[in-house]
Amino acid sequence: MSQRATESIMVSAPPEVVYGVVTDFSNYAKWVSDLKKIEVLERDANGRPLEVEFRAAAFGRSTTYALRYDYSRAPQSISWVQTHGDLTETMQGQYRFDAIEGATRVTYDLEVELLVPIPHFIKSRAAQRIQSQALRELKAQAESMQ
Repeated sequence: MSQRATESIMVSAPPEVVYGVVTDFSNYAKWVSDLKKIEVLERDANGRPLEVEFRAAAFGRSTTYALRYDYSRAPQSISWVQTHGDLTETMQGQYRFDAIEGATRVTYDLEVELLVPIPHFIKSRAAQRIQSQALRELKAQAESMQ
C-alpha cells in the first residue's frame, strides 16, 4: 500500500525563483542535505533534465532511484514519476508554486510505495519527514537567492 502526503510552506521569494531552484538539479548537492549524488540521465529538446538519478540517505542506508520529470504545466508546477529504484516500488510527486502577495506557497504532493513491508505509521512519519525537510531546505535556498 502506498503512502500519500501533502505539505505546503510559504517562501519569501517569487514563484520563478523557487521554480528555478527546484529545476536546477546541478546545484542540489549544495542545499539538499540527504543527497549523496545526482546525475542527469536524459534531457528534453529544450535542454531541461528529463530523467535524473539520485543517490540519497534513507532509512539508515543509501538508496538509488531515478525520476522522470514532466514540465507540461511549468512554471506553475513540476511533477515526476519514478523510473527505477532500489528501495521504492513507486514514487511520484509534484511541486506547485502559487504566488501570494510577493511570496510563493509551495505545495509538495508525494506518493511512495516501498519494496519492503513497513508498518503504516513508520511510512507516514518517514514521508512527513522527507517532505518537511525538503520544503525547509528549498525555502532556505530560494530565500538566500533574494
